[in-house]
Amino acid sequence: MADKYYLKGLDCAQCANKIETALNKCDDVESATVSFATKTLVIAGASEEKARSIIRQVEPEVELVAANNGSAGSSGNEQEEEGNSRVEIAKLVVSAILFVAGSVFHTQLHNTPYSIAEYAVLIPAYLLVGYPVLKSAVLSIVHGRVFNEMFLMAIATLGAIAIHQLPEAVGVMLFYAVGEFLQDKAVDKSRRSIVQLMDLRPDFARVVENGVSKTISPESVAIGQSVEVRPGERVPLDGEIVEGSSFVDTSSLTGESVPREVGPGDAVLAGYVNDSGRLVVRVTKEFCQSAVARILELVENASANKAPTEKFITKFASVYTPVVVVLAALIAVVPPLVIPGATFGDYVYRALVLLVISCPCALVVSVPLGYFGGVGSASRHKLLVKGANYIDAMTKIDTVVFDKTGTLTKGVFAVSEVVPHNGFSGMEVLRYAAGAESVSPHPIARSIREAASAIGAAASVTNIVEKKGYGVVAVVDGHVVMAGNDRMLHEHKVAHDVCDVRGTVVHVTVDDVYAGYILISDAVKDGAAASIKELRRQGVRKVVMLTGDGETVAKKVAASLGIDEYYAGLLPQDKVEKFAAIKAQEPAGRKVAFVGDGMNDAPVLVSSDVGFAMGGLGSDAAIEAADVVVMDDDIGRIPLALRISAFTHSIVMENVVFALVVKGAFVLLGSVGRADMWEAVVADVGVSLLAVLNSLRAVRYNDKGLSVR
Repeated sequence: MADKYYLKGLDCAQCANKIETALNKCDDVESATVSFATKTLVIAGASEEKARSIIRQVEPEVELVAANNGSAGSSGNEQEEEGNSRVEIAKLVVSAILFVAGSVFHTQLHNTPYSIAEYAVLIPAYLLVGYPVLKSAVLSIVHGRVFNEMFLMAIATLGAIAIHQLPEAVGVMLFYAVGEFLQDKAVDKSRRSIVQLMDLRPDFARVVENGVSKTISPESVAIGQSVEVRPGERVPLDGEIVEGSSFVDTSSLTGESVPREVGPGDAVLAGYVNDSGRLVVRVTKEFCQSAVARILELVENASANKAPTEKFITKFASVYTPVVVVLAALIAVVPPLVIPGATFGDYVYRALVLLVISCPCALVVSVPLGYFGGVGSASRHKLLVKGANYIDAMTKIDTVVFDKTGTLTKGVFAVSEVVPHNGFSGMEVLRYAAGAESVSPHPIARSIREAASAIGAAASVTNIVEKKGYGVVAVVDGHVVMAGNDRMLHEHKVAHDVCDVRGTVVHVTVDDVYAGYILISDAVKDGAAASIKELRRQGVRKVVMLTGDGETVAKKVAASLGIDEYYAGLLPQDKVEKFAAIKAQEPAGRKVAFVGDGMNDAPVLVSSDVGFAMGGLGSDAAIEAADVVVMDDDIGRIPLALRISAFTHSIVMENVVFALVVKGAFVLLGSVGRADMWEAVVADVGVSLLAVLNSLRAVRYNDKGLSVR
C-alpha cells in the first residue's frame, strides 16, 4: 500500500525529479512518485525513516511531513509559506537597492583602495539572494551530486566575481532569484486554483450526542454517529437523513444546478450544501470512504501518473546538465590553446554565460504544471482525470465504444407513444392498460402506471390474472382488458393489423376488441447525437455501440445517433470479447476508449485505453475501473474531455519547443561571444517564467461548446 507525504521546502522542479529518481533507485522502494505541482510524495515499499534518509542526502532542505489527507495546502503550511514569502521579498528589495547603487556608482566604488567599497556594496547584495543557491550547491557536492542547476548558477557567478565582473554576478543572482520567486508564485497560484476548483472538503462535522452538538474533524466521525447540518453548511460525510427536510445544492459534485429536495430516509453525500432547513444525518461511511474524499484524492493524485512527455523531460534534464557542464569546460579551455590570440579570460566568460543559460528549469517546471492545470481544468468541468498519461492518451483516441443503457440512453423505461385503434382514444388505451398492470412490479408496467397517473387516467380494477409469457388479463371499469404481447393477441384470436412494431410494445384489447398499443422505450439522452458529431470533429474515426438489448432496439438507437457499428444481445462477457476484437483492429499508435455506466461495464473499462465512467459518482466500480470519471450524467463531457486534452497537450508542446529553441539559440550565441551574462540570465529567467505563465492557461480553460445543465 502506498503512503502519501507532503514535501515541505520543495521549491524546485529539478529537486523533485532528483528526489523521485533517488527513491526509485532504492531496493526497498517499490514505486515513488513526486509531484512538484502538489509538493507531495506517493511511495510504496519503504518506511518513512528510509524515505526521509534518502531525501536528506539528495535535498537536505526538503523535509518529509505526513500528509493531512493528501492536502498539500493545509492552513499551517500556507501561513508558513506566506511568512517566508515576506522574508524573500525583503531580501530581494534590499539586494536590488544595493545592486542599483553598485551599478550606478560602479566606477567610483571600484576606484577605492583595493576596490573595497565595490565589494562592500555588491558582495552583500550577492549573498542576500545567492546564499540559498551557494548552500544548495555545496550540499549537493558534499553528497556527490555535482551536476545540477544550483551548481551551474554557483560556478557561473563565482567565476564572474573571480574575473571582477561583480555587477554581472549580482545581476545574475538577483534576476534568477526574482524569476524563481515569480515562478513560485505562479505555481502556488496554480495550486490554489486547483483547490478552488475542487472546493468540496468540509471543514468540520457537528456531531450530535445526547441532544448536544460538538464540532470535530470529519475524519474523527465514526459510522453510525449522527451529525447536524445547519442551513448554509456543507454535509461533512456520506449518510442518511434521520431528521429534518430541506433543499440541498448538489452542483459541486453532480453539476445539477437545481436544488434537490431531501427528507428522512434520503441519502446525502459529503460535499452537498444544505440550503434551508436543519438536517440530522446518520453517517454511513467514514470520511476516507466518502464521495468527496475520493474525488479530492483522485484530483490530487492525478499527477502521480505521468505523461510520456513528462518522463522524457525528466530523463532529458538528467543528461542535459552534465553535457552542458562538459561543453562549457571545453569552451573555456580548448580555444585559448588552439586559436592564436584567444585569451582564457574571454573564453572563461563565454563558458560562464553558457552555464547561466543552460538551466533546464523552464522545461522541468512548465511541462508537469501544464498537465496539472489540464487535470484541474477537467475537474472544474466535472471530469475526474486520474493522471496526466490519460491527458496524452485522449489526444490519440481513434475509436469510441459506448454502452447503450444508462450511457447513450437514460436507462429508465417510459411511455414514448400511444397508438389507438378502432375508435378508442389514446387516454382510454392508457387507462385500461394501467388498470390491468396496476399490481405488476415490472418496470414496463410501472412506466405505464406513471404515464396514466400523469394525465389523471384512473380506473376501477378487479380479477387480475397474470398469463406468464403473454401478459395480464383484468376487469377494468367493467370491461375485460388484456395487456400483453403480440402472441397474446394471436392466442385469443383478436383481430389486429399491427404485428411488427419496433421497440418494446404492449398491446391492449377491450372485450376482445383491439384498442391499440403502447410503445415503451428507453429514451435517448438529450445531446447524445450532438456529442457523437462533436467526437467526430475532435478526430474520432469510428463510433461503436455495445448492448444487451435486442437487435430491433439497438438498430433504432444506432440509426438515430449516427453510430457506425453496433452489436446487440451481448452478455457482460460477450462485451469484453467484442471490445477486445475492436481493439485488435485499431491502427498502431491509436487508442480505443470505452464509455459505460461504471458498474457492469467495469471489465471493459479496465481493458480500454481510456475508460470513461458515466454518472459514476459514489460507485466503487466506476472510481476503481475508469480512467476518467464523469461526475454527472452529461454525455457532452466526453467530447469536452477530448478538447481539454488537446488544449493541454498543445500548451505542453508549445513550452517544449519554445524553451528548446530559445535556449539553443542563446547557447550558440554565448558560445561564439555574441551574448553576455545579462542577456543569458534574462533569457533563462524569461523563458522559465513565460513557460510557467503559458502553463497556467490550462487551468483557466473555458470551453464554449459545452451546455452544462
